[in-house]
Amino acid sequence: MKDELREHVPLATRKLLLAFLTRDFYTEISYRFAFLVGIGGILFRAFIFYFLAQLIGDSAAPLLADYDGDYFAFVIIGIALGGYFGVGLSGFARALRQAQTTGTLEALMMTPVPVPLVIVGSAVWSYAYTTFRVLVYLLVGVLLLGLDLSGANVPAALLILLLGIISFASIGILAASVIMIVKRGDPVTALFGNLANLVGGVYYPIEVMPNWLQAAAKLLPITYALRGMRLALLAGASWAELAPDLWALLFFCLLLFPFSLWVFRYAVNRARADGSLAQY
Repeated sequence: MKDELREHVPLATRKLLLAFLTRDFYTEISYRFAFLVGIGGILFRAFIFYFLAQLIGDSAAPLLADYDGDYFAFVIIGIALGGYFGVGLSGFARALRQAQTTGTLEALMMTPVPVPLVIVGSAVWSYAYTTFRVLVYLLVGVLLLGLDLSGANVPAALLILLLGIISFASIGILAASVIMIVKRGDPVTALFGNLANLVGGVYYPIEVMPNWLQAAAKLLPITYALRGMRLALLAGASWAELAPDLWALLFFCLLLFPFSLWVFRYAVNRARADGSLAQY
């Protein structure tokens, strides 16, 4: 009996995640105009940074020597990976807030579904849509704007992406925990989001910043994810060259992910005890 149960748990998990994905997919496409506008925004942003790169020209090449000296390639990868950071940071909190306001949170938490699975399922669609957006960015860059990824270390890039997603999501789960307790999480997500854009290296290399801001950048997982991703995709860096960033991301994952799940479970239990699970 126990062996049969183990065999069915993965299937049940897949079905549950698919149910979350299907629900959010139909919700998203019900607003077709907004969906199409979002896709159009990808094209506009890609072309804006392409022309900005033409304006900058070779002046930024010395600072971008490690990434083949191309500012457009540098920033398009920053925007793409930054999308995953944004989803990890705000996706869980947004899903939790929506469940609170629609009155479905309390019912969901009363089901036998494990809390970690509720957390993951609530953001499945956000990650799927972000992956689609990233692919559009890269396809536009490669097919229309001369982005060269021919020498990319794809396996390393995928591992960096996975570790980055886990570490980004951990921060987002902590933000969702704040919402569960204080019913407002906007200040937390806004703080980390603005900090990442300022010092994480999304739009410019961190070497242009003063030393104290560079020190702050090294406390954020997005800094290592961006550097590693750019080295893997643009410079075809080897595993040995990428090792420092990989180890840093692994450290963030091992530290933040279990801690964030524990904090979220604590927040849920406290909200249940207070009778404030459905309040917002």
